[in-house]
Amino acid sequence: MTTGEISDTSQTVAAGELRAFIERIERLHEERKTIAEDISEIFSEAKGRGFDTKAMKSCIKLRAMDSTQRQEEESILELYKAALGIV
Repeated sequence: MTTGEISDTSQTVAAGELRAFIERIERLHEERKTIAEDISEIFSEAKGRGFDTKAMKSCIKLRAMDSTQRQEEESILELYKAALGIV
């Protein structure tokens, strides 16, 4: 095999591998889009049943935090509210 043939083969292999990565990412993007649509439908259903979706989103955000992080954020918010005379 000549140097030119080796180079062509490695480029073909690299192109195939690159294409596979791109296709996997594209599939995941499509799945993410589908999941986002499903989440939106659930929020719409909850809103239709009288729930406040903004409050629900806040609860989801808080549940994703660990307790230390949540306490820190709540403390900062209380401090800012006090400084602005909101409390």
